[in-house]
Amino acid sequence: MDGNGRWAKSHGLPRFEGHRRGAEAVRRVVADAKELGIEALTLYSFSSENWSRPEQEIGELMGLLKRFIRSDLKDLHAKNVRLRVIGEGHPTDSEVQGLLDEAQALTQANTGVTLTVAFNYGARNEMARAAQSLARQVAAGEIRAEDITPERFGAVLDTAGLPPLDLMIRTSGEQRLSNFLLWQAAYAELVFLPVLWPDFDRSWLERALGEYGRRERRFGGVDAGGS
Repeated sequence: MDGNGRWAKSHGLPRFEGHRRGAEAVRRVVADAKELGIEALTLYSFSSENWSRPEQEIGELMGLLKRFIRSDLKDLHAKNVRLRVIGEGHPTDSEVQGLLDEAQALTQANTGVTLTVAFNYGARNEMARAAQSLARQVAAGEIRAEDITPERFGAVLDTAGLPPLDLMIRTSGEQRLSNFLLWQAAYAELVFLPVLWPDFDRSWLERALGEYGRRERRFGGVDAGGS
């Protein structure tokens, strides 16, 4: 979800207003995902690199996250949405972490759309933590180094239990992954859209899904024509 700050600047508004409008876009896309039959949706809300932003902006973002959970959790639960959080959580704000834990606990038995929020998340960090976990198992004699397969590695990533990643969408026209789901995106289709996140709506989601539907996914194999 990229472009909140640029959206605010283009409208002569403070950056926080861009983030607030971005939260409204989140509400829209979750509702649209349910109606379109999307099984799982993962949103990159706050990266491990975002801590380098100005302290005031970080405080505003944390306040927005708190308000979003408090105001939307009951509605998400009523709509059978299951909420998951990946990443390392909040290192200092116990209130934020408590709200994230509460949201996951309340919705864990829901069977509708799985909404995964990547918070204090970075893919390189995720893979390093997974490697450390497997290294500890090897050191303890629980597994052999030869037992470490891509499947076993994937099972200790933050996204364990989620369906395979099919489509990754980045807004704002930037064309890079920015340390998001690097392992999981190995065979995902990537769609880069020239829209700032606060303006993202169902028409843009359907545009991305349409592009995905036109792709031929071969997973390293060959297509029907043998190419």
